[in-house]
Amino acid sequence: MKIYTRTGDKGQTSLLGGSRVDKHHIRIESYGTVDELNSWLGMLACSLSGESERSVLIRIQDRLFTMGSRLAMERETNIKLPGLKQDDVDFLEKEIDRMDGVLEPMRNFILPGGHPVVAQVHIARCVCRRAERCIMRLNSEEKVEEILIQYINRLSDYLFTLARYESLQVGASEHAWVPEK
Repeated sequence: MKIYTRTGDKGQTSLLGGSRVDKHHIRIESYGTVDELNSWLGMLACSLSGESERSVLIRIQDRLFTMGSRLAMERETNIKLPGLKQDDVDFLEKEIDRMDGVLEPMRNFILPGGHPVVAQVHIARCVCRRAERCIMRLNSEEKVEEILIQYINRLSDYLFTLARYESLQVGASEHAWVPEK
């Protein structure tokens, strides 16, 4: 299969199912941002200190590929694709609870950074939030599966907790945001 098809040279692309839409369509923006998040997680997985955290990110990357394919699929199609399940959301919640169990309670907002790997997690979290906003815009035009919305929302919570957890793992200080008076 060739990598180039020339079919997108006029600013349109195909959805799974065959219909064509503009490349700036909110559906394309949604799954494109999920793909960007997946790439950031791939980079992050190369930087994390623990094998357990890397394997969790690889599992999340798999789920994001599934999410992207669901977002790229026409509403009315006979194409059968895997989907996300409540177990996927539950898995993120268990991981959040596991990491949160060793963290100090939060008393302030935390500035992103403190260590390169922590900053990378925060970048991924921000891209995740952007993906969620895109998906919610799409949902206001065309119904999006509720499980996709739940998963992307929980994933940003997971990434915030992972940033705090990685700060602890690498011995970095969390810098509280203290507003100037």
